[in-house]
Formats: sequence, C-alpha cells, structure tokens
Amino acid sequence: MADEHQVTDETREAEESLDVEALQAERDQLFDRLQRLAAEFDNFRKRSAREQAALSERANERLVKELIPVLDDLGRALEAAAEHEEAKLEEGVRLVHRALSDLLTKEGLAEIETDGKFDPHVHEALLSQPSDEDEGSVIEVVQKGYKLGDKVLRPARVVVAGPPAAQPPVREADQGRGSRGNREVPPAIEDR
Repeated sequence: MADEHQVTDETREAEESLDVEALQAERDQLFDRLQRLAAEFDNFRKRSAREQAALSERANERLVKELIPVLDDLGRALEAAAEHEEAKLEEGVRLVHRALSDLLTKEGLAEIETDGKFDPHVHEALLSQPSDEDEGSVIEVVQKGYKLGDKVLRPARVVVAGPPAAQPPVREADQGRGSRGNREVPPAIEDR
C-alpha cells in the first residue's frame, strides 16, 4: 500500500507538472497574441495619423489651387493700375494682393523659380525663340507656376531660348554690288 500511495503521489506530481507546463504554454501564447495586437494597434494608429495628414493636405491643395487664379487677376490689375494715375486703386489692390499672397505662402504655396535652365518637371515650354542667351534657358515667363510643398500645382509657362537665328553667309562677290549680286546684266536691246 505504501507503494501505491507513492505511485499516486508521483502521478499527481506528474499531472500537476503537466498542468503547470500547459498553463505556462497557454500564458506564453496569450502574451504573444497580446504583443501582436499591441503592434497592430500601434501600426493602425500611425496609419490613421498619416491618412489624416494626407487628407488635410489634399483639402489645402484644393483651396490653394482655386485661389491661384485670384492671385493672378490681382497681379494683372496691379500692372494695369500702375499705368494710370489712380494711386488709391493701385494701393488697395496691392494691399489685397499682398495679403492673399502672404496667406497662400503661409499655407505652403511657393512660386516656381524661373531663373536659369528649363526644367520639364516644373516648367511648361510654350515656345522656343532664337536668342543670344544659353540654349535651353528660360528667357520669358508667360504665367507664373506654383508648388504646394513638393507638389507642382501649376507649372510655370515659359519661353525657352533656342539656338541663335542663322544669318545667311555673306559672299565676297556680293559685297558692293547692290541688290543684283554677282549676276551679269544683259546688254540693253536696241529698238529697231
């Protein structure tokens, strides 16, 4: 009977040991699931924040894009008013232009630089003109371009310098002969 009692104690200890191992394994599984769930929640939180920032940026982009023509109109009005004697009109338009420009700059709008070489990523070439400037450089801005952050809202519309205009070569025989060049003039035919 003592052997039987000893066997049951050992069996009971073995069962308890198995129960403790099973509980520890279950605990480890639950802890792993908890860590994964926490990581997924953290990723969701970060993704939501990025999406919210992108949505806000798109909303600003739409507003700024709609205000650009107003800025252009005010700029044209300033140019026209500068030619006339109506200083008060010019001053008022200049004030509105400056306020709108400052507001758009605060929202992240920046004018595209047009000094130097033509950049197809931010410039739109309307035409190429023969010029003494370096070929491919911007020689005239037809319409300003704007960026919001790194995104081009409207490319700058520009005229690009082409190769200098080719002039016909002057031959030595042409010099000093007037408009006839080196052609021989036939003798006059006498009247009969």
